[in-house]
Amino acid sequence: MINFFIKQIKGMIKGLGEMFLMSLSGLLFVLKGNVNISDLINQMSVIGVDSLFMVSVTGLSTGMVLVVQMGNQMVKMGAESYVGGIVSLSLARELAPILTSIVVAGRIGSAMAAELGTMTVTEQIDALHTLAVSPIKYLFVPRVLAVALMLPILTMYTNVIGMAGGMLVAVSQVNISMMTFRESILANLALYDVFGGLVKAFIFGGIIGVVGCYKGFKTHGGAEGVGKATTSSVVLAIMLILVANYFLSVLIVNFNDNFFAK
Repeated sequence: MINFFIKQIKGMIKGLGEMFLMSLSGLLFVLKGNVNISDLINQMSVIGVDSLFMVSVTGLSTGMVLVVQMGNQMVKMGAESYVGGIVSLSLARELAPILTSIVVAGRIGSAMAAELGTMTVTEQIDALHTLAVSPIKYLFVPRVLAVALMLPILTMYTNVIGMAGGMLVAVSQVNISMMTFRESILANLALYDVFGGLVKAFIFGGIIGVVGCYKGFKTHGGAEGVGKATTSSVVLAIMLILVANYFLSVLIVNFNDNFFAK
């Protein structure tokens, strides 16, 4: 049992190291301006369109559930003026970036791993090397950049639709006026709260792209290997997002307290 865990830990450390080196290689291409803008825009378009419906459902249901869970209790305590603020802060700081990232990891990260994994097992990646074309530049950079740029946009959309869903439930079921809910959001939600969530989303997007591409490049074993790579990419991306979320939350909270303390 101990040997099994040691083997798993060694494999994870090796994988993280390889992903880090792959990310550095991709970053060098970006800094040099070697980015295919056409591929980047196409990837961003696919990511946005493919994720929009799931993100809409996730954001709307999350905002509605938040109000259902706490709305009546807050009204009984005479604190209905805080409901909108709590919903907006919860979404902006944590729930919107986390839930949107998980949805995108399940839809886009797995698709990247499957696409690149298929290219790997059919030796198309080897063909690129033969033609002196870098797979990092041609395949890795556009995909990772596209996810990293689109995820903050999808997160902002989740914020908006989540607040709209919360307002709908607050007005129709909890008897909180639309004006009270709106004023609560304006009084409690600060710009740096939204910005912190978008920073998280950008980093989470990078994690999803890097993991999906890495698992695709490392695929072996034919069709069975593609399936394993697809599954493992989603699991690893979500694990890394949850771990990174803690450290990012600590950094962002400390930064806000030091520079935006009231």
